[in-house]
Amino acid sequence: MSRTASPTVVIVPGLRDHVEEHWQTVLAAETAGARSVPPLTGDRLSRDAQVAALESVLADISGPVVLVAHSAGVMTTVHWAQHHRRPVTGALLAAPPDFDTPLPEGYPTAQALRENGWTPAPRSPLPFPSIVAASTNDPLATFDRVAGLARAWGSRLVNLGPVGHLNPASGYGAWPRAEEFIRELDPAPEAL
Repeated sequence: MSRTASPTVVIVPGLRDHVEEHWQTVLAAETAGARSVPPLTGDRLSRDAQVAALESVLADISGPVVLVAHSAGVMTTVHWAQHHRRPVTGALLAAPPDFDTPLPEGYPTAQALRENGWTPAPRSPLPFPSIVAASTNDPLATFDRVAGLARAWGSRLVNLGPVGHLNPASGYGAWPRAEEFIRELDPAPEAL
């Protein structure tokens, strides 16, 4: 199942390490020419460092891209879009966290997120088409809060139902709907 369309698929993961069973890792392995933003070894919680890592990957790509972001990768993408302009065909923004509300124990605190530049979350329209895929029982954001972000960003909101945080801990490895959403964002792919 290889993708050979003209836009390059760029995977924008969250703040945690890459996990082999994660749908983004599976998608990257199955998508010809896909690029992934590598995990940071230092300044991991820094918004500026995460945005710079995304920009570094994008700087090496000529032509348009489709961004495929999950969790904090969504917030990285949205912050990146506030200050950078380049051809972006569209963005799949899956399971965005609500950094403006305290997260569960084991995640960064509201103070740490604020000090590292993540809050408040941008609420300006994105300069490219986007789909926000949201869970109704995500421990990192209520559906209503994510719906508000989607409206502010001008994104199409998709209710995924009760899929947790859409990660291996929630029982999700491969996620074929990601490919459907990519096709929707890039309506003329050669193959997927």
